[in-house]
Amino acid sequence: MSDPVAPPPAGPEPRKGMPSPELDRATFEARFRSRFADPAFDPLREEIDRLAATAWDGYISGRKSPLTRVAGQGFADPDYELALDWLDAQAAVRAAQARHEDASAPLHILIINASSRSEHTCPGEMSKSWRLAKIAREVVEDHVGVETEILDLSRLASEYGREIHPCKACFSTAAALCHWPCSCYPNYSLGQVHDWMNEIYPMWVRAHGVLIVTPVNWYHASSPFKLMMDRMVCADGGNPDPTSTQGKTVSMAKALELADWPYPRHLAGRRFALVVHGDVEGAENVRRSLSDWLVSMKLSPAGADAEIDRYIGYWEPYATSHEALDRDQAVQDEVRLAAKELVRAVIAAREDGGGAGQPPARAPREK
Repeated sequence: MSDPVAPPPAGPEPRKGMPSPELDRATFEARFRSRFADPAFDPLREEIDRLAATAWDGYISGRKSPLTRVAGQGFADPDYELALDWLDAQAAVRAAQARHEDASAPLHILIINASSRSEHTCPGEMSKSWRLAKIAREVVEDHVGVETEILDLSRLASEYGREIHPCKACFSTAAALCHWPCSCYPNYSLGQVHDWMNEIYPMWVRAHGVLIVTPVNWYHASSPFKLMMDRMVCADGGNPDPTSTQGKTVSMAKALELADWPYPRHLAGRRFALVVHGDVEGAENVRRSLSDWLVSMKLSPAGADAEIDRYIGYWEPYATSHEALDRDQAVQDEVRLAAKELVRAVIAAREDGGGAGQPPARAPREK
């Protein structure tokens, strides 16, 4: 019998010293009850008190993932208990990857509307990004053998129970601590549920091409898009096996990274196009930063005509911005061209065998 493999040496000790965010019971329960401020809940105050007490118990006990099962075969530690939520998310990602790799299936384009503006909430009007995304979708749907779907991030602001929680920056502690897909959420003890990312990850994985349409908000991409963007970090170097770090055991993750972590590029090879539009400022810089981000994840640009930054209604009133877009036939045609270039790129990638799934060469210095 061969000798057991020695575990990797312990990594650096994690640095600590930040103040505790733990709440006392009165503060916790006040926050919990605040969501039931509507007088319609008044007849249910006793029931809400019982719910608050149960929620407090989960909070103070730290029951992040109350529903688990053993990982099973295929994991470094098959006996380790993994959250059912994560296992479901992993199964969805694997199914999406299988669909992505199926050469007999239609090519798939993901179009992302990054604007938070919607007629179904306070602004009372659709966004220009939505209109441009629909123009792009029409172009894609004109091609036989290519299908599309739209990820509408405005639903974060307009739909009940749609949330993208912030990235906790596990990757900055150690790459192996950042799990693929993300295992930070849901966190039931903190009430951090309804996380949309478990549905968004398979959309990216399934896609052969991604077309992003975003406005410029204060010299940056929109806040919904940035939330999603930060949570995509696990797709670029993240650890597909949480049992290898016994969940979030920092010392194990640091040791794994220092033992020549491979930084797996889970979205490598997919093609992308960008449409960035602004009113007065920042469009070119936002387009460049998003392009840099996608290239750093080993996605490939679909071509020069597939990345555009434009101003619609430059220095004109916001009240007439849709009328400005109506008049700007050139920018509409440029969006059509960007979509065509993306379709051309994904078709070419499949035909020449250079599509997604091809492992990139190992860089001398990883991220």
